[in-house]
Amino acid sequence: MNDKLYMKKTILTALAVLVCLAAHAQYDKSIVIEQLLKTDTTSIGQKIVYPHYDNDQITVVRAIIPAGTSTGWHKHDFPLVAYVLKGTVTLETEDGRKLQFNENDSFVEMINIYHNGMNNGKEDVELFVVYFGGKEVPLSTRK
Repeated sequence: MNDKLYMKKTILTALAVLVCLAAHAQYDKSIVIEQLLKTDTTSIGQKIVYPHYDNDQITVVRAIIPAGTSTGWHKHDFPLVAYVLKGTVTLETEDGRKLQFNENDSFVEMINIYHNGMNNGKEDVELFVVYFGGKEVPLSTRK
């Protein structure tokens, strides 16, 4: 994908996320709001609970998992939302569950459960990820 098209797709994805977060507001009729995800549970059914940090912080990243690689086993101490921009990512949990998310899928990762994100495909997986954590709290903890 060329840089211009990738940038356009990234900007449109970010705009869609921001628009969805403010969907209760009144907009001109030409504004299209497409809900990507609305849930109170993670991808494995855990109730979403926000931790209490002294200094809350939101971090937004674009993560690229090259073909044939994985993130390694890790966990998150707080909720995060991911949107698959490109490719297919497979999440495997310690108890052997495997979840697959394809391009244009949104999901909330599991909290305090070790898991491994794998790219079993032949092209890079690109994710748009929003972490709802705290200042000086690591985005993930390795096993």
